[in-house]
Amino acid sequence: MLSGRRVTNSKRIVVISDLQIPYEDRRAVKALLRFLKEYQPDEVVQIGDLMDYPQPSRWSRGTAAEYEGSVFKDSEYARKNFLAPLRDVFSGPVGVIEGNHDLRPRTYLSRYAPALAGAGAFDMETLLDFDGFGIQRLPDFYDLAPGWVVTHGHLGGIRLSQIAGNTALNAAKKFGASVMMGHTHRLGMGSHTTGYGGKVTKTVTGVEVGNLMNMKAAGYLKGGTGNWQQGFAIAHINDKKDVRVDLVPVRSGRFTVDGDIYSA
Repeated sequence: MLSGRRVTNSKRIVVISDLQIPYEDRRAVKALLRFLKEYQPDEVVQIGDLMDYPQPSRWSRGTAAEYEGSVFKDSEYARKNFLAPLRDVFSGPVGVIEGNHDLRPRTYLSRYAPALAGAGAFDMETLLDFDGFGIQRLPDFYDLAPGWVVTHGHLGGIRLSQIAGNTALNAAKKFGASVMMGHTHRLGMGSHTTGYGGKVTKTVTGVEVGNLMNMKAAGYLKGGTGNWQQGFAIAHINDKKDVRVDLVPVRSGRFTVDGDIYSA
């Protein structure tokens, strides 16, 4: 061992976003679950749009979908096909941030049936039985480590960019803290340093963690292809609270971590 070298213990947090269930990429999710079973991180954080909840929402207002609905069916599907399998392979802490799609049922009820909204029946944590699965609902802005905040990305007045990583970097500059986010469905990372006279006063980093959805299934793009990249992130936080983020691209339901290949 080199003189003066100190070995630190690193906390490993897997950060995922934008599954958009029931439009998740099933191969990618199966590979993720296999990875979590083997990797056993210290924590899993899902940072928004776990669910899509396409109907009813303000987008389906006045259409047949408003009356057909699928909130309970989609919630049951998510509990059976993602939350239960997740808990089968990982018993550690799991936290979830509410995204703009997750809140669609709650928003719809508040807007069109406000007298019923107070019951909380359409809240994400109720629909998905967070208590039963031992899952924590996280605040919209979650402090992952000193100087690092995690959020979905639809709040905070963040300026959007088409370049992967730049939206999160815009948020980091605005917040004055490093930011990890979803929402854009893009996978990328960038940093910005300020200072004077050759002295660095601050460096912030923006990270976008990609998505795990099936682009074709949702039909959002009407036959087009979005500037989206599948993937997730692993945050390593040592006992000095230093943070290193590894981005993990997912392609065709397959990805590599530490030289090991995971696939459905």
